[in-house]
Amino acid sequence: MNNRVLNTEIQKFINDNLDSEITHLLLKGISFEGVEAREIIEQIEAKKKCKSKLPTWFNSENIYYPNKLNIEQTSSEITAQYKSQLISGHSIIDITGGFGGDSFYFSKQFKNVTHCEIDDELSQIVKHNYKQLNANNINSFNVDGIVYLNKATETFDWIYTDPSRRHDTKGKVFFLKDCLPNIPKHLDLLFQHSNNVMIKTSPLLDISIGIGELKFVKSIHVIAVNNEVKELLWVLENGFNKDISINTVNIKKDGLESFNFKLAKEQNAEVNYSLPLAYLYEPNSAVLKSGAFKNISKQFKISKLHQHSHLYTSDKPIDFPGRCFKIIEILPYNKKAIRKVLGSKKANISVRNFPETVNRIKSKFNIQDGGNLYVFFTTDFENERIAILSSKI
Repeated sequence: MNNRVLNTEIQKFINDNLDSEITHLLLKGISFEGVEAREIIEQIEAKKKCKSKLPTWFNSENIYYPNKLNIEQTSSEITAQYKSQLISGHSIIDITGGFGGDSFYFSKQFKNVTHCEIDDELSQIVKHNYKQLNANNINSFNVDGIVYLNKATETFDWIYTDPSRRHDTKGKVFFLKDCLPNIPKHLDLLFQHSNNVMIKTSPLLDISIGIGELKFVKSIHVIAVNNEVKELLWVLENGFNKDISINTVNIKKDGLESFNFKLAKEQNAEVNYSLPLAYLYEPNSAVLKSGAFKNISKQFKISKLHQHSHLYTSDKPIDFPGRCFKIIEILPYNKKAIRKVLGSKKANISVRNFPETVNRIKSKFNIQDGGNLYVFFTTDFENERIAILSSKI
């Protein structure tokens, strides 16, 4: 960490050039005493990534930024804020602290926060930034979090970890046992220091595989932002042996879409199937990731079009965690019918449980993107291929 980067003149240069072309800046030349051009470019690139992802940091003065990879790997502010509201207490330790966004929001719910970061420079940066953000109840240590716990005598209300999905030898990995640190291997150590553990993982982790790798899983949170799943949160409670709760949330500009269920009920639920009725429903990405294909049908008393289509229908409109449509017309999937109605027109095309891709369908029938018409190419429960024409509610 080069403290000269924080000089007023350099900070002004960084802020004035956030929208400048990096190549142009390098060609023009950057010359400040005691600071390399590379360091300033790194600050500009990292700060730009924080504008929407970490606005509190972006809008605060004298924040020092690590390389942009650290920013890419950190939680967004919106997800950090959401997860912090799920837990509270006197003390929490973040054993894989990183840039510290999660710990910052935990500090609003806990009296004492311990932040562990193995990288020396990143640890220095985090300590500096916490001072600028007045996060005075966070103690940051330059240490491997597992090593810290091995030497520690204290206990915590919660342990939090976001293990790295980049393995030194295996590259990018998706199993928890291949992440760094290996959380399944160290679970007994974690439970020696807390009865409650929260683990953040990639949305690419298969939920059933995660359950198999861990123990005492109490709940799993599937978090999406604007219909893109960003992370999975695993809440473990020492000795827990009851049904696992699955909680889904889609954080949107106008509020939250939530849907919760018990995993065992999903496995045992019965589903009604129906041909398309008056309304069509497509679950949001968090619900789809959770695998709540039966529960959502049962809870909302709506019918499913096909076992593998994951589209639902009803006679009357309902408030639904996903996209809702009014069905206009149902076409059999044949060239004559589709060309007559959709050929050379604008429409928003989706496919569910269908043998052709969106691009192939658009090319075949000369359909242009856009407009107010939404068409779902899918298969109904009688195994007939159909096109459902609809308008968005």
